Amino acid sequence: MSRVGKLPIPVPTGVKVEISGLNIKIQGPKGFLEKVFAGQISIEHVEGSIIVKPLSEEARAMWGTARSIINGMVKGVTSGFTEELEVNGVGYRAAVKGKYLNLTLGKSHNTKIEIPEGIKVEAPKQNVIILESHDKQKLGQYIALIRSQRPPEPYKGKGIRRKGEYVQRKEGKKG
Repeated sequence: MSRVGKLPIPVPTGVKVEISGLNIKIQGPKGFLEKVFAGQISIEHVEGSIIVKPLSEEARAMWGTARSIINGMVKGVTSGFTEELEVNGVGYRAAVKGKYLNLTLGKSHNTKIEIPEGIKVEAPKQNVIILESHDKQKLGQYIALIRSQRPPEPYKGKGIRRKGEYVQRKEGKKG
């Protein structure tokens, strides 16, 4: 039995929830999100909270997942999500130019990544990138795209990492 799925999702004031079958639309002060779920679950809006229930024994896998996704949607439209990335390495820099994130990562050319709609990117320092969005899934996908340009490496610690992320360091060859 899902311990996460059993919990009701509180809906704060100022958030509109519209449910039709497995389609859910949530609108709040930070933005609007919509999601269509699959599987044998039911989603109900009862007295200021959203309740997710499984309709069959096979649907228990989707039960907790759906509840967690809906909870992230409610948090996103009320308070939003913020992530901070660190760019480590000699000569590695990040800058926002127009609607592009410009990364200098020791390659023969600068990397320009277009900033998608719904994500706010700023670079207060050359080695710090701050990202904000109301959509947790879109934000995580964009962070994965940025990190894939130069993932953190274990020998010198160079690369792009989340703030506070620990990268296991390795010892180099002994001479």
